[in-house]
This record gives sequence, C-alpha cells and structure tokens, in this order.
Amino acid sequence: MFQFTRRIALVSLIAAALPLSFAAAQEQTLTVFAAASMKNSLDDANAAFTKATGVKVNASYAASSALAKQMESGAPADVFISADLNWMDYVAGKNLIKADTRYNLLGNKLVLISGKDSKIANVKIEQGFDIAKLAGDGRIAVADVKAVPAGLYAKAALEKLGSWAAAEPKLAQAENVRATMAFVARGETQIGIVYETDAKVEPNVKIAGVFPDGSYPPVIYPVAATAAAKPDATKYLTFLRGAEAKAIFEKYGFSILAK
Repeated sequence: MFQFTRRIALVSLIAAALPLSFAAAQEQTLTVFAAASMKNSLDDANAAFTKATGVKVNASYAASSALAKQMESGAPADVFISADLNWMDYVAGKNLIKADTRYNLLGNKLVLISGKDSKIANVKIEQGFDIAKLAGDGRIAVADVKAVPAGLYAKAALEKLGSWAAAEPKLAQAENVRATMAFVARGETQIGIVYETDAKVEPNVKIAGVFPDGSYPPVIYPVAATAAAKPDATKYLTFLRGAEAKAIFEKYGFSILAK
C-alpha cells in the first residue's frame, strides 16, 4: 500500500510539473515576424542568438503587409521586422509595437534579375529604361505593387524612370519577393525585380542590372518589439544590432543601418 501511495504521489508531482515545464519552454521562445527577403540571413542570426542565449526563435516569413495585417488580427508575435517604413508605421498607428524599441536595422538595393543561363545581362538601367521591350513577349515578375514593399519600390523605380506605363500590362505579380524570384528561377518569366540580397541566395537567377540610387525610396528594414513582447525580446533586439549579427547580415549583402 505504501509503494502504491508513493507511486501515485510521484505521478501527481510529474503531472503538476508538466504545465510549468511547458510554460517555461514557451517563455524561452520568441516569435519573430519578418519580411520574406530576410529568411536566409535571419535564420543564421537566430541560430547564433539561440546558441548565445538559450532562447529559441520561431520565425514567420511573409510580405511585410501580410504580417502587419496578421498582427492587426491578433496573431501573436514578439518582434516585427518590416521591409519598409510604411508597414512599421501602420502597426505603430494601431499601438501594436513598443515605439521606444523601434530602430532601423538594415538597408538593401533593388535589382533586375534574369535566369542564370539567360542572354539578358549587363543591362544599363537609366532614365527611359525600356523594360517592356526587354521582356519581349514575356512578362515581368514583381511583388504586389499595391501592398508588398518590394513591389512598391519596383513601381516607384519604374515610374521615376518613365517605364511604368509600358511595363504595367506585362507585370506578373506575386505575394512576396521570394515568390517573385521563383517566377524567374523556374523560367516562368524572363526577368523580375527583387532585392539584391534575394538574387544572391538563388542559384538559378543572376543580377542583370542594378536600379540607380534615387530612382526609388531607400530600402529600409525597421525592427521593433511588439506591444505584448516577452522580456527576452529586448535581448534579441540588442543582439540584432551587435557585431555577430552584423557580420551575418553583411555576408548576405545587406547594408547595416543600426548603430
């Protein structure tokens, strides 16, 4: 009877500890919503952060616009990294971030890509750039030009260069910048407009041209803790602006804006 009673007590202790263990595990995990273009670099940075702190990071990658709308609908996240200022301003206006934690983390450039074996190469992009002619009978891959940062930057550049009117009917719009690049990588479109860092991680595309500075607003990635962020989010934001993370982001081609 004594052994049976001890066994029952032991089972009760284990059962009581399980919710606490689960809660502790949850407390030691951060959820980060990040622009799709950051996937490769942020995966590496997150692994380094976990190694240094023991805090796990679950990253969700999508268009900044989609992530902002998810946050607005109540999706739980601890940190938001947008590919432009506008969507960070949007969630700030909804009181979904801690304003005093916000800073500009990274910068990027806009490039024209073609398939790795394409004859389209060394394209000079300047005023009057005829991208519609370059596409021929094909289409031009871009991210959604009404909402997704990469698409908004692309539209701004084409408008500035006088190319938009001819290009618009030929656009093949995707849900985010990685999906845009996939169109070109699979040969579904001959050319596309993405960030420089995206082109560098996809072996089936090449950079065919670089959009000149001043033809589109600076590509800026702001970051902030969410209004409901766990305490470890502060540690994470500090890590992202540190030397180890900086080296990772630079390896992937981002420019560092955080001081």
